[in-house]
Amino acid sequence: MPDATSTLTPAAPPPPGFTHYQRFATGLLTLLQFAVILDFMIMSPLGAMIMPALDMTARQFGLVVSAYAFSAGVSGLLTAGFADRFDRKKLLLFFYAGFLLGTLWCGLAGSFESLLAARIVTGLFGGVIGSIVMAITADLFEPALRGRVMGLLQGGFAASQVLGLPFGLFLATHWNWHGPFLALAGFGVVGGLLIAWRMKPVDAHLALPRDRNAFWHLLHTVANRRHLLAFAITALLTTGGFMIMPFASAFSVRNVGIDLEHLPIVYLVTGISTLFVAPLVGRLSDRFGPLPVFYTGSAITIAMVSIYTRLGPSSLLTLVVINVVLFAGIFSRMVPWQALVAGIPAAEQRGAFNAINSALQQLAGGVASLVAGHLVRIGADGRIEHFPWVGNVLIGTTLIVAALIWQLRGSAVRPARRPA
Repeated sequence: MPDATSTLTPAAPPPPGFTHYQRFATGLLTLLQFAVILDFMIMSPLGAMIMPALDMTARQFGLVVSAYAFSAGVSGLLTAGFADRFDRKKLLLFFYAGFLLGTLWCGLAGSFESLLAARIVTGLFGGVIGSIVMAITADLFEPALRGRVMGLLQGGFAASQVLGLPFGLFLATHWNWHGPFLALAGFGVVGGLLIAWRMKPVDAHLALPRDRNAFWHLLHTVANRRHLLAFAITALLTTGGFMIMPFASAFSVRNVGIDLEHLPIVYLVTGISTLFVAPLVGRLSDRFGPLPVFYTGSAITIAMVSIYTRLGPSSLLTLVVINVVLFAGIFSRMVPWQALVAGIPAAEQRGAFNAINSALQQLAGGVASLVAGHLVRIGADGRIEHFPWVGNVLIGTTLIVAALIWQLRGSAVRPARRPA
């Protein structure tokens, strides 16, 4: 089983392949990621419809987006102390059921206040799912396989663009914006049934020594210096995306000049490219080591964000090409980082670490969405103004993360603390 002594050095050549159950588990977790990621991602392209339908301002929409993140962050912190006390499968089923109920509520919301409450409930449950998935992944897969696994899991993000977002936009334009949430709730039930029926218990960590008190377990997890560096990197990696995504569809329509009927093409082509890029990045991370891939992705991200956030009226092809390269850079940062961070905590601290990591990710995203809502504004002609400022923030956080991850690479590995 992987331990806390994993380092940030280039990985050895990967084993020849996965076991049959590992393949099944990867597919199931990817399906789960698809549902959870789509629930968040669908808010961005629907923003151009939801804001006028519910008579919402840009600040109110930023609050709706950040409400999910804030509630997810609080939920992650509250569950961190208990995250290693249960079978991870049972924990996953509990939070996934709550997530589906919250998504259904989003589909039934008829006002700003109702949608805001629905996003809070969805975040309370959905925000923890990602951390449980990461803990399960680290339990099931050895370090030399994690790059490929993370690349495949990120395929859930790509699939949400290739299949989910275009279909969601189709439902929204031919019915109304409620349709995608109702369809997602129905689809999500399939994933829940598969987890309950086929997933094996994930409880090997219960046999390891651990703190009996939830508070001390949380404190010991936070006190590790490498953990703190990892938390900071995750939070900063999240900041830029949460600032750009909520206003991406409105920016494409009002500034770049893409009409709503053609907007799904942007997400479709970008998603198709990502289906190939994410697994490729995972394989490259396993073969050459995560750090070279991460820094290459950071350079691409900085260059493309500078172009994208300053884009004026352009053709559909231009926007599609820019989006494809931009997301290639983003995934070339996220996949290797997820492979790296999976090996940082000890097995008996893995649940708590991932819960805190996910919570800080969500809280940072919530702050970023609120800041973006104050930085940008809708001009009299409907255009999104001050969007380059958002890009500058992402560039700044990318440079800081590049320095921090190098420091994490060189930091001494501390042995896992055993409870008295």
